[in-house]
Amino acid sequence: MSHTPGTGARTGSFLDEVKDAVTPRATLLVLGVIALQLLFIASYVGALHDPKPKDVPFGVVAPPAAAEQTVSRLERLPGSPLDPRTVADAASARRQIMDREIDGALVAESSGRTDTLLVASGGGTVLATTLESLVSKVERAEGRTVRTVDVAPASARDFDGLSSFYLVVGWCVGGYLCASILAISTGARPANPRRAAIRLIVMALVSIVGGLGGAVIIGPVLGALPGSVVDLWGLGALITFAVGAATLALQGLFGIVGIGLAILLVVIAGNPSAGGAFPLPLLPPFWKAIGPALPPGAGTWAARSIAYFKGNDTTASLVVLWAWAVAGTLITVLAAVLRHRRHEAKLPTQAG
Repeated sequence: MSHTPGTGARTGSFLDEVKDAVTPRATLLVLGVIALQLLFIASYVGALHDPKPKDVPFGVVAPPAAAEQTVSRLERLPGSPLDPRTVADAASARRQIMDREIDGALVAESSGRTDTLLVASGGGTVLATTLESLVSKVERAEGRTVRTVDVAPASARDFDGLSSFYLVVGWCVGGYLCASILAISTGARPANPRRAAIRLIVMALVSIVGGLGGAVIIGPVLGALPGSVVDLWGLGALITFAVGAATLALQGLFGIVGIGLAILLVVIAGNPSAGGAFPLPLLPPFWKAIGPALPPGAGTWAARSIAYFKGNDTTASLVVLWAWAVAGTLITVLAAVLRHRRHEAKLPTQAG
């Protein structure tokens, strides 16, 4: 039986190299990547594969008796797509749409057989067309027709009303990528409070520049979104810093795994629930519930309000973003202080 000299040694050397390369830590990180990959697929497909309207806030303008009948008829639609309520007049319906209290309204005309449907494609063209299709079927069943009036139309260069969402996604990506680079450039954890403070300051400066850049590109350069460039700039800076500070906080608490947790929150949970591709009333209940509490959802709502609804109804979204920014900042600093104290406490023991 022949034996090739050195084969055993080479095999042993190869196995040693594999063991050196595939450490337990590397194995756990690879498993974490696989988990994020599968969660990404499950979240996006789960949230977006079968959009259906559910309890869409909807106004009805009609004489009292007719209004009650119309509301009752809309409430009985299969699957409860609408949450109808009476509105005093067409002007009130328009105001409530612009204040983002309702997403559409049916104005029943007292004479003739044609009613008016008020929608706002600036809040999401998919939702506007869904309401148009749904109400048209109801009206046909009653022997009536409907004409659609868009009271807050999306820009002609804002295809499907997605520009706000992609703008916010860009700001979020800038936030967690910048924070990740700052966090891993000199080690997996903040070494001391001074370094943590420097990272937060750099993150703030990057947020200001990135917020301005995004607002200028989406507005004056591409003409994709109307609205105040200054307001969008402020929103972009806040979104970028909120996501960046949250990423630094998670990394400070959990090391490099924290970066994966940030991606889990912002990309895997936040993006499909943001109301971008499909506005919130079209999402499944879980995604509809969590979306407004995460930076992509809060940012998308605020960006659309600035662009198409005169900045109305942004308070809740801005509070959410400020909460992420403040909590991320405090946790980042606190994690660094506690770690620094633990490190100093070990020094006398090590010296002894």
